[in-house]
Amino acid sequence: MLIYIVDRLFLVYTIMLFVRILGSWIPELQRTRFMQFISFYTDPYLNFFRSIIPPLGMIDFSPIIAFICLGLIEQMLKASLFVLLS
Repeated sequence: MLIYIVDRLFLVYTIMLFVRILGSWIPELQRTRFMQFISFYTDPYLNFFRSIIPPLGMIDFSPIIAFICLGLIEQMLKASLFVLLS
């Protein structure tokens, strides 16, 4: 049950990241409450990767690394929980 909850939490955060990235392409969305909510929770994570990999002109590769790291963290956490709960 705990692994299921962790899985769902990571899914929600992944969707939030995806919405944030797509929303950044539409400047009018940045002023909506919804996007401000999404930005509040996703920007600190994305900014960490942007500080490591700065954007190259208009192309920002940091979200790709952010998604990969989030997936790795999820898999490690779920594997650890599986071992602890077995």
